[in-house]
Amino acid sequence: MIKIEKFVFNAFGENTYLLYDETKECVIIDPGCYEQYEKDEFAYFIDTNNLKPVKLLYTHCHVDHMLGNNFIAETYDLKPLIHQAGLPFIQNGHELGKMYGFQLDKAIEPEEFIKDGDIIKFGESELNVAYTPGHADGSVCFINYPQKFVITGDVLFRDSIGRTDFPTGNFDILMKSIHEKLFTLEDNFTVYSGHGPETSIGYEKVNNPFVRF
Repeated sequence: MIKIEKFVFNAFGENTYLLYDETKECVIIDPGCYEQYEKDEFAYFIDTNNLKPVKLLYTHCHVDHMLGNNFIAETYDLKPLIHQAGLPFIQNGHELGKMYGFQLDKAIEPEEFIKDGDIIKFGESELNVAYTPGHADGSVCFINYPQKFVITGDVLFRDSIGRTDFPTGNFDILMKSIHEKLFTLEDNFTVYSGHGPETSIGYEKVNNPFVRF
């Protein structure tokens, strides 16, 4: 049984997720911890629950989702796992961070990449990778079928969708990602977004005003 712990970090209210099971192995998704107290809070939870981080994953590489990249990579000896199309965002993270008032070191880059259809394994659990561009190149969602949840990053929110006015954003591509990769899931799948509260696939099909059918 996967347990999901959500942390809300940095000035953008970004959701960082920590997933772990009975083996105590865990994966870290979108580490947005920037301030020292945020890093301390995150590390404290890992330490006090005797967790072992084994993978560092990204739904996408916008700066608010990767502010803790170097801290996590260095503290737990992990290299980030991203879709290759998101690499330019990591490589330009220092410059992009300055635009929003963040002081970042040059980000630690991945040594390997994930792609659509991959299965991420940790402990006795797994996540399926779905490539979902539109908000940003390299955007992926992580799906767990047994427990019926999906971690969507900034693709889909409660009553909203990811912005498409940033570089590599495209509304039509985002709609295609949502319809073909998310709305094909069962209605009772829980959606854990990159910002804001949880929702469900069924709720968004009926109520999301930005999704065109």
